[in-house]
Amino acid sequence: MRDWLLFICGGLLLAACTSKKPADLLVYNATIYTADSSFSTAEAMVIKDGRIIAVGKKSTLENAYQSKSSLNAEGKYIYPGFIDAHAHFAGYAKGLGEVDLVNTTSWEAVLRRCSDFKTEGDTMSWIIGRGWDQNDWPVKEFPTNEELNKRYPNRPVYLSRIDGHAAIANNKALELAGVKAGDTISGGTYQVKNGRLTGLLVDNAMDRVAAKIPDPSPTVMKTLVLRAQQNCFGVGLTGIHDCGLDYEAVDKIAALQQSGELKMRLYIMLSDAKKNYEYLAKHGIIKTERLNVRGFKLYADGALGSRGACLLHDYADKPGWRGFLLSNPAHFDSMAAIIVKNNWQMCTHAIGDSGNRTLLKIYAKYLGGKNDRRWRMEHAQVISPDDFHFFEDNNIIASVQPTHATSDMYWAGDRLGKERLKGAYAYERLLKENGWIPLGTDFPVEDISPLKTFYAAVVRKDAKGFPAGGFQMENALTREQALRGMTIWAARAAFEEKEKGSLEPGKFADFVILDRDLMTEPEATMLTTKVLKTYVGGERVF
Repeated sequence: MRDWLLFICGGLLLAACTSKKPADLLVYNATIYTADSSFSTAEAMVIKDGRIIAVGKKSTLENAYQSKSSLNAEGKYIYPGFIDAHAHFAGYAKGLGEVDLVNTTSWEAVLRRCSDFKTEGDTMSWIIGRGWDQNDWPVKEFPTNEELNKRYPNRPVYLSRIDGHAAIANNKALELAGVKAGDTISGGTYQVKNGRLTGLLVDNAMDRVAAKIPDPSPTVMKTLVLRAQQNCFGVGLTGIHDCGLDYEAVDKIAALQQSGELKMRLYIMLSDAKKNYEYLAKHGIIKTERLNVRGFKLYADGALGSRGACLLHDYADKPGWRGFLLSNPAHFDSMAAIIVKNNWQMCTHAIGDSGNRTLLKIYAKYLGGKNDRRWRMEHAQVISPDDFHFFEDNNIIASVQPTHATSDMYWAGDRLGKERLKGAYAYERLLKENGWIPLGTDFPVEDISPLKTFYAAVVRKDAKGFPAGGFQMENALTREQALRGMTIWAARAAFEEKEKGSLEPGKFADFVILDRDLMTEPEATMLTTKVLKTYVGGERVF
């Protein structure tokens, strides 16, 4: 009789187990911020075939699913994988093989880093660097190339500013590009003093010299891309909007994704060039689980730091100068006509209030009011009080980068003046126009860390706690808004909100585990938060 009862109980237990649904991974003992519509939290989730199939209580999920493995989060905090809504992933990768000039404190420090940099192969190859910012130097003037010419008379040197909108080149580089004193170009300047080129190139003037720089070999570039990917996973990024690539780079990225080596999910905007429009017209919108190509990146104007941003009135610190548009308005209008006809997404870099107004009016002309085309103004940095309404009227997305505010706040008022500054870095006001706003970093212009994005959006201070009351706190975002901007709203800006950006059933199991709770951590220690693990499609990648 006893054996018979044991047989029955064993059968019932087996039946209970076999009635459970199969799964790959159970994640439990966590505070999971789902970023769903109600901003709910959970303690566990179940993953199968790279997607989330259930979220809830551990006991409930264990009763319903039989998982092959489990992950004890040890009471830590889980968020949707962070998505950078505006960055330059390929450019960042390339920069890993160049001279890092970020945080240099003087022109002399720039020269020292160039001298210390070790290049592979031919010692006469180009010296390329990026990251200097004269606004951080005691003498806040653009450098000139005399010392570069002395040190490298036969070796071309090209060093671009932190924002990528200005560069200094030595005479050898200028000679190779055929640039001469007196040359002019629309949307840019070749600076000349006392009848000779200083080497300073602003905006479109950079292109002629940059075109002469040889690309890294395919082997080197692959190594750099994979290294960049690991750096991004290390800060919790699982998705990136790469703003402005040619189709050849897209094809190489697609090949790396297909081979399984590049796991990062990338939304890529093609650069504003005829060959790229022809490419997308031929291939149509490209959409896989890891690649999305459906939009174009245009440039209205330059950057505020190099005074290339196009303003409605003179710069406060340079009377008689208003910056410039990088193309004739007719060009933007004609491209908008092509983009709207093909149902592509138009994404335009716009910094100054004049640059923004020019493009907002063109957008309004083609969007014609309420729509779901999700055309984007990248940066939307300085907006006239009279122009905010364009965003709501035409559902234009303001794609912003909070760390720009905390990097520029030391000198932005000098450029703009007190009154005009009120319409700059106005993230809360822009959020209200549509009820949502995607956030990015613009790396490598800024640091790659999304945690710094969160801090700058919410606290609006630098890492040292300056200024004491925060910079223009009326435009700070709440913690919930900032997290949504880095997850579900960033996904929405790329038409991907149904597959990622929140931790809900049916979506990719892209998530990050942090050691601290971003929703409650005191601002003084917020930047010490560490990324413990990063998962893409249920696979641990960091």
